[in-house]
Amino acid sequence: MERIFTKDLKNKIGEKVLLKGHLHKVRDLGGLCFGVLRDKDGIVQITTEDKNSVLLKLKRESVIEVTGEVKICEKAPNGIEVYLDSATCLVEVKEDLPFEIDKPEINANLDTVLNFRSISLRNLRNRSIFKIQAVLLKAFRDYFVKNDFVEINTSKLSGHATEGGTTVFKVEYFDRFAYLAQSPQFYKQMMVGVFERVFETNFVYRAEEHNTSRHLNEYMSLDVEMGYIQSATDIMKLEEGFLKHAIEMLKNECTEDFERLKIDFAIIPDSGIPIIRFDEAQKILDEKYGQHCYGDPDFEPEHEKLLGKYAKEELGSDFIFISNYPTVKRPMYTMIDPDNKEFTFGFDLLFKGLEITSGAQREHRYEELVNNMKNKGLNPDDFEDYLNQFKYGLPPHGGFAIGLERLTAQLLNISNVRETTLLPRDLDRLTP
Repeated sequence: MERIFTKDLKNKIGEKVLLKGHLHKVRDLGGLCFGVLRDKDGIVQITTEDKNSVLLKLKRESVIEVTGEVKICEKAPNGIEVYLDSATCLVEVKEDLPFEIDKPEINANLDTVLNFRSISLRNLRNRSIFKIQAVLLKAFRDYFVKNDFVEINTSKLSGHATEGGTTVFKVEYFDRFAYLAQSPQFYKQMMVGVFERVFETNFVYRAEEHNTSRHLNEYMSLDVEMGYIQSATDIMKLEEGFLKHAIEMLKNECTEDFERLKIDFAIIPDSGIPIIRFDEAQKILDEKYGQHCYGDPDFEPEHEKLLGKYAKEELGSDFIFISNYPTVKRPMYTMIDPDNKEFTFGFDLLFKGLEITSGAQREHRYEELVNNMKNKGLNPDDFEDYLNQFKYGLPPHGGFAIGLERLTAQLLNISNVRETTLLPRDLDRLTP
């Protein structure tokens, strides 16, 4: 008999089936024994009147194989049960679990959950988080391939810090030192000169000595770069298109997971994601919320939350673009507004009051880029490989980067990004 998965059982009513998976739960109600089998797709109730059933002798998470008839049962999960013919233990679990995983949420502190990460991910809620994340990643690839972008994979070892900063991991590289990539920024700009439109999904590394709920030292960055743009607005509209596509894919593939997590889908209004300038946002914060931040080069977390509140309540959007960030806070490769050199063509995307994207129109002119480096206190000689491509012509271009784990957390209203990271790496954690 061929193995059947739980997702296919609705099409097998009245038929005999073979199932394999973990013993998720078991209950003895005297005359009846109810087990729950969990496989990669979900759960199903296993019912038997056999008081000596092997199910009653096993600890939870033992690996089992069962055969039986598929029946409709309104009280069972998903309205289906398998009435047991036979059950076999394939792998017996000898120890008690570190925490119960058959509850809607695990009752344990986050450190314990992460110490037993592979066990905690068997919980249906936690598994739904990463199914949703997998669909987000699939949607990213799907959207940009359909829009004629080429996927690239760039090196994560470099002879120089990507942007000349100090937050880099230094590693021994034979007889010299190398650095783990902070981003693929330089490389994806190089590839614009080859393919015009590129994207990458890969890990990046930031050696910031933080331990906040929103930062990681290793995270998955979704990067895009596009040539022959007219302005940064082209890049913002490109990202909006991806987000709309992702939300539709999630509705099609993850409705059950969103219901399990009790989360509504993100809202983008028909008119599109609103865009406001940085200085306009400061004015809104001042006049509407009494937050006096004129002259500040960036927003505090509380400011971002209030702008998210403004976007939701006044503009009907879970997202809002803040454009034209101050020059002092943007990297040297960001194009400066020629009409007001205090500001750039750089932007952030806020989602439910948290920044999930930084992007910009880049500076593609060699002389201007060199000047930007000097104005930032950087030595152009340290960026010879990067600058060479501009000597030989790069088109006007721009791009953005999204942190996958942070995007997932905001989408699901999860406050700590470690919960949306499969194997978190932070200041204190290098295991499992």
